[in-house]
Amino acid sequence: MLYLKKLAAECQSAGHPGVLVPFKCDLTNEEEILSMFAAIKEQHKGVDVCINNAGLSHPEPLLSGKTSSWKNMIDVNVLALSICAREAYQSMKERNVDDGHIINMNSLCGHQVFSLADAHFYSATKHAVTALTEGLRQELRAENTHIRATCISPGVVETEFMSRFYNDSPEKAAGIYAAVKPMKAIDVASAVTYVLSAPPHVQIGDIHFEGV
Repeated sequence: MLYLKKLAAECQSAGHPGVLVPFKCDLTNEEEILSMFAAIKEQHKGVDVCINNAGLSHPEPLLSGKTSSWKNMIDVNVLALSICAREAYQSMKERNVDDGHIINMNSLCGHQVFSLADAHFYSATKHAVTALTEGLRQELRAENTHIRATCISPGVVETEFMSRFYNDSPEKAAGIYAAVKPMKAIDVASAVTYVLSAPPHVQIGDIHFEGV
């Protein structure tokens, strides 16, 4: 949160036309999510673009993992994403926004089960994101709206994700980055920009990409 406040101040001092407003929200708590959307409505009228970027993983294999860790992944990666997508759509609908966009940050793990036991449950949650995004597209089309839904599915990205995944073993996290060519956060941001810049008649379902 401190980093976001610092970034917001930097954006303001740099004279950017947009405004970054940090808002603390526990995504495992639906009431906090609903309060966040209520605050957005009060301060900014509503949501036109929703990017569901939050996601986490715990190294808990299927044969020995902790139920609490599995539940935490479902709460953040699946339920929070679904709640935010629902509330974003309702915000667009009540304001007659017909060109909004819901972007779900997925992963290549949402399309392939890699041979890494520590990530198998995480992969299951990301496969759920794949199905949920397709379901969103179908429901939005059935509602005769031009609001679009897209998945973005990167491979390994050099962020704090892996160090948090292996928070008790920095060596393991470093080993993952050493074994592949990780991408930068800007590469993912560029994919988001590409999706949002697509002409109205173009529906981008999913973008798969990885470092080379």
